[in-house]
Amino acid sequence: MLNGINPIYFLIAGGGLAVVILVVGLVVSLKSEKSDVDERLDRYLAAGHVIETDNREKTAALTDWLNRKVEKSSYGDRVSKNLARADLKLKSGEYIAVIIIVAFAVGFVLFFIGGKSIVMALLGALIGSALPGMYVKSLQAKRLVKFNDQLGDMLNLMVNGLRAGYSTMQAMESVSKELPSPICDEFRRVVQEMQLGVPMERALDNLLNRIPSDDLDLIITAINVQREVGGNLAEILDTISYTIRERVRIKGEIRVLTAQVMYSGRFLSMMPLILMAILYALNREYMMEFFKDANNTPLPCGYISLGVGALLIIIGYFVMNKMGQIEV
Repeated sequence: MLNGINPIYFLIAGGGLAVVILVVGLVVSLKSEKSDVDERLDRYLAAGHVIETDNREKTAALTDWLNRKVEKSSYGDRVSKNLARADLKLKSGEYIAVIIIVAFAVGFVLFFIGGKSIVMALLGALIGSALPGMYVKSLQAKRLVKFNDQLGDMLNLMVNGLRAGYSTMQAMESVSKELPSPICDEFRRVVQEMQLGVPMERALDNLLNRIPSDDLDLIITAINVQREVGGNLAEILDTISYTIRERVRIKGEIRVLTAQVMYSGRFLSMMPLILMAILYALNREYMMEFFKDANNTPLPCGYISLGVGALLIIIGYFVMNKMGQIEV
C-alpha cells in the first residue's frame, strides 16, 4: 500500500485504458472503401518495402490482429495516410500499439513522480497518447520542406528529359532514379502505380495526397491540363520551375528571419515546465505547498492556477508561431 493506494489499482487502470483504446479501434472498423486496384497496389508496395528492408522482422500477434481490424476502416485510412506522409514504415495497428505503449509508460512514470496520484497517471497517459501524433506531424513538416526544396531540381531533370525525347512517364522514372530521397521515393511509387495500370491522373492525385504541397499541386495541374489540351510540356514546366525556385528562395529567407521568433516561442513555452521540474527535484515540499496547505488539505486554487497558466502558455505559443508564419 502506497499512501493508501494499492499499486495494483494503477495496473488495472492502465489495462482498462488499453482495452478502451482497443474497443474504440474496433468500433471505427468499417467496411473498406478501397478498390481492388488499391488493394493489389498496397500488397505490391508492401512487398517492395520488405525487399528494401531485407527480411524485416515479423510483427507481434497483437499488432497483426490490430492491423486486420483497423487497416480497412476509415480511421485506419487516415492513420495510414499520416504515416505515409511522414515516411514511417509502420502499419496502422503497429502505430496504435505504439500509442498504447507510450501512454502507459508516461502514465506509469508520472504516477510515481506525482506522489502515487491516479490523476497524475491519467494526465500522463493523456500526454503520452498525444506524443506519437506530435512526432509524426513533425516528421511530416520536415519531409514536406525537404520535398519542396527538391522540386526545382526535379523540374529541371524532367524538362531536360522531355526535350531529349522522353515521354512523361520516362521523365518521372529518371527522377525516381537520379534524385535523392524523399522525392525519388515518391516518384518511384508513381511510376510503379502507372506500371500496374493506374491512370496517370490518379497516380498524381495519390502523390498529392501523400505530399500536400502547393508547388506540387501547380505542377500536377500543368501536367493534367497539357495531357487534355496539348502543348509543349517542357516549356510549361520550365516556366513553373523558375516560379518555384523563387518561392523556395523567398521561403528560405523568411525561415531565417523568423527563426528567432519561432525558437523564442518554443523556449518561453518550455521554460515554466523546466523550472517546475527543477524546483520539484530540488525542493519537493516547497512545490507541493502550491497544491496543499499546512494541514495537508488539497487546495483547488492551485490546480485552477496551474490550468490557467497552461492555457496561457499554449495560447502564447500558438500566437508566436502565427507571427512567424508568412505565406508566399
